[in-house]
Amino acid sequence: MLIECGVDHIGFPLGLPMHGEDIPEAEAARIVRSLPSQARAVLITYLDNADDIISLCRSIRAHIVQLHGDASPDTLLQIQVGAPDVDVIKSLIVREGNLGDLKAAVRESSHLVNGFIVDTYDPDTGARGATGKTHDWTTSRQLAEYSSHPIILAGGLTPKNVREAILQVRPAGVDAHTGVEGVDGWKDPELVKAFVSEARKGFAMI
Repeated sequence: MLIECGVDHIGFPLGLPMHGEDIPEAEAARIVRSLPSQARAVLITYLDNADDIISLCRSIRAHIVQLHGDASPDTLLQIQVGAPDVDVIKSLIVREGNLGDLKAAVRESSHLVNGFIVDTYDPDTGARGATGKTHDWTTSRQLAEYSSHPIILAGGLTPKNVREAILQVRPAGVDAHTGVEGVDGWKDPELVKAFVSEARKGFAMI
């Protein structure tokens, strides 16, 4: 359904401390094997051990990993050396007043990753990402301008705000999770189609 709606990358959340996993690892692997060539699988994980991350990438056959945990530069280097075919996207979690820290993280890890995803911190739950909440897009815009690597924008994006978010931040890509779900918690085809349409309009304008 996601592919038919025009989605380019499909995320598989595994190894999560805050949220329940959508599907088991074996089922994720089965789905990845069935994907057509135009769709790319992305492992989304909070794991911070290089061996565990590489093992999970191999298990589900994902060649892109989105790291939301506290992966150190040494861990990133181990992934780079141990799995050179895996593109690493490191999360930058926006909270009030931490732009300086995020720029330092970009400087420290740029030579070890392929891109960054900017997401939202929820002070009520401690969740870093998948919060359904937006953050200060001015911070994301500054990071997009500062980073030499692609920036993906996440955090509370919906069909109603994604075009404006793209115009403000000018990211390389956008990421949606809760913003395209229906009240039953499942991805809603109409919301996904609307999100993709609005996102493509936004990218065409920049």
